[in-house]
Amino acid sequence: MRHDPFQSGGLETPAHLRVEAGNIHKANKGVLFIDEINTLRLESQQSLLTAMQEKKYSISGQSERSAGALVQTEGVPCDFILVASGNLDALQGMHPALRSRIRGYGYEVYMNTVMDDTEENREKLVRFVAQEVAKDKKIPPFDSSAIAEVIREAQKRAGRKGKITLRLREMGGLIRIAGDIAVAEGSSVVTAEHVIKAKLKARPLEQQIADKHIEAYRAYKTFTNEGYSIGIVNGLAVFSAGSGMAEYSGIVMPVAAEVTPAQEKESGKVIATGKLGEIAKEAVQNVSAVIKKYTGQDISNHDVHIQFIGSYEGVEGDSASITIATAVVSAMEGIPVDQSYAMTGSLSIRGQVLPVGGVTAKVEAAIEAGFRNVIIPESNQGDIILDEAQKAKINIHPVRTISEVLKLVLAPTRSKMSLLSKFETTITAGTVMVDPS
Repeated sequence: MRHDPFQSGGLETPAHLRVEAGNIHKANKGVLFIDEINTLRLESQQSLLTAMQEKKYSISGQSERSAGALVQTEGVPCDFILVASGNLDALQGMHPALRSRIRGYGYEVYMNTVMDDTEENREKLVRFVAQEVAKDKKIPPFDSSAIAEVIREAQKRAGRKGKITLRLREMGGLIRIAGDIAVAEGSSVVTAEHVIKAKLKARPLEQQIADKHIEAYRAYKTFTNEGYSIGIVNGLAVFSAGSGMAEYSGIVMPVAAEVTPAQEKESGKVIATGKLGEIAKEAVQNVSAVIKKYTGQDISNHDVHIQFIGSYEGVEGDSASITIATAVVSAMEGIPVDQSYAMTGSLSIRGQVLPVGGVTAKVEAAIEAGFRNVIIPESNQGDIILDEAQKAKINIHPVRTISEVLKLVLAPTRSKMSLLSKFETTITAGTVMVDPS
């Protein structure tokens, strides 16, 4: 048999001397792509850095198909272009020297997760649908109604008005499930109805867990969507499983407040329960400042107890600010809150309602839970994408200030009118009017 000098591990090479080129060597004069760069051990990242600097690296170790001892060769060429990727948490796991070299000699690129909702980009999404159909080879083509439903879902998953999601892997899964449903039903084309059914089957794990939470809340009456209650407000939140989550999943999170006299003057405390994160804790403190400013009551003379009911996974963010403020005001003034309302919104210390994330998912959660009304920041109004059946089930109330929130949800009492007068007067006094001329 003729010996091939270019074939590693020929018959003449003893088993214990056989070596195999690694990926860095195979990438010589080409590109080396490493996904999830932070999962490489720091020692491996250091070796990668050395290979990039020296442009050669010895093959050492033991081949998994050899029977011998460890071996090490002379330096083997490995001159390549490195392309690495990862989530934002990858930055914390990267070797600082390796990242410094990338920043010094290359580029760091933050990938867009959305694109502008233009006619041109919609056409690109249509082509993507056609490509997925052609790639699958088993699902039928999509008709115009199905395409429109896919575009609507891409808009919804973007979570921002005027944008379309670029999470095409998740969109591809939706397309294939819709196609499978059409095949199962014996349809020659995929219609909007198939896409809608696919959305129900393709609900992410986070949304399935959120659905279980809502079912449990209903079964055990942890929230109510009718009648009036003092100090209890139905907030809306998003269920999160980390930064890699494909889309927001809404959930109803009631907030209860109780106000009692402090044991000593000006020694009052704000006590919040529910595994609060740092931002949520700050939001609670900001609400205390707003209450003191707008009601005229010194909150330091009271102990304010705030409970996030059913927040077993913890609470982070400040989107519950208007919910907390409404619950505390209701408890302090003894004015009942209309339980047919659910709400979400951040609150500035000047009483303005600021935009929040995941607003469509939150509104959908309110619809699923049977609420008739939902309060959202006015600046989020354009971010909500619902189908016609959903729109018929809910009244959406965009607001700009906390006084508008209280006007909607507080029971019509004398105390309410006096309170609103204080809020509106203070907010107006804090507003700077600009003459456009």
